[in-house]
Amino acid sequence: MALASGSSIRTKSAYSDQKDTVMAKARFSRFDCSPGCSVEAAVGLIDGKWKSVILFHLLSGTLRFGEIRRQVPNVTPRTLTNQLRELEEDGLVDRKVYAQVPPKVEYSLSPLGRSMEPILLALKTWGDANLNLYGKPRPAVAGDGSDEAASATSRNAPA
Repeated sequence: MALASGSSIRTKSAYSDQKDTVMAKARFSRFDCSPGCSVEAAVGLIDGKWKSVILFHLLSGTLRFGEIRRQVPNVTPRTLTNQLRELEEDGLVDRKVYAQVPPKVEYSLSPLGRSMEPILLALKTWGDANLNLYGKPRPAVAGDGSDEAASATSRNAPA
């Protein structure tokens, strides 16, 4: 997905069911559209704090704010609100507001957001395989070989 300065994307408005055209955010205006531009644009859409995790959880289906918050317990309500707004503005998330008391708002992946599924799953696979490289051991699952790998590593570690 290459976005040039002044280009537009289609997204649902936060306040209506109509499609609105919005200008690409300023953060996309600096792309020079060299061969790596589309990679930078794609990463730019999910590089915000918690965005990729939010998108990953929305792969399972429609969720309300509180449900997302429970699945991502370390995110503050303000940060979650801001990230959901940006994901909606970028056309990756659809927000549906129900006219009822108390208010009910649901978030789901838009077709564009759903198209990121293979990317998110690849990131999860890579992260699961390499998390231990960054100081956080991967939780051992019986039969996955991680317990043997951990004991082999500790035997070979310098004293």
